[in-house]
Amino acid sequence: MRLKTTCATVIATATLLLSSAAFAALPVGAPAPDFAADAALAGAPYKFSLAASLKQGPVLLYFYPKAFTSGCTVEAHLFSEATEQFKALDVTVLGMSNDDIETLKKFSTEACRGKFAVAADAGAKVMKDYDAALKIVPGMADRISYLISRDGKIAAVHASMNPDGHVSAMLKAAQALKAAGK
Repeated sequence: MRLKTTCATVIATATLLLSSAAFAALPVGAPAPDFAADAALAGAPYKFSLAASLKQGPVLLYFYPKAFTSGCTVEAHLFSEATEQFKALDVTVLGMSNDDIETLKKFSTEACRGKFAVAADAGAKVMKDYDAALKIVPGMADRISYLISRDGKIAAVHASMNPDGHVSAMLKAAQALKAAGK
């Protein structure tokens, strides 16, 4: 009986830690840290630059823990299905994790279905700058989505370990941003 209580306590504590970790994020209105990273789109590697992409329009930067895990694959599929809607709002979608570029070349083709790019956060520097590292596993990204306006400010944030909801929250935010003329 004591073992069951101990296991339940451990699970409850881990759940609390995981759920509270998702609340750490840059606030709306904060400047988005600039970065450049190795990225892949439909298996082809290239260098992504936030500053260059913002000249074309807003950027939706979403962090995810690990390529080819179930939740991250679901989230990538959802973003791939919505990519055309984001493009219609002039928004560039970029996923980011601490996976290596070789893994992300495959992930960009298979999970992202060649619809949007994913970038390698070597050394987890970008996720630290965006306060998107999991508190209990600092080298791994939390599941946080940021909409960055053309002026380089955080326009919207959605933080949840559940991959469902990120696309709809960011689409609503992108629509509001476009309506506001930003």
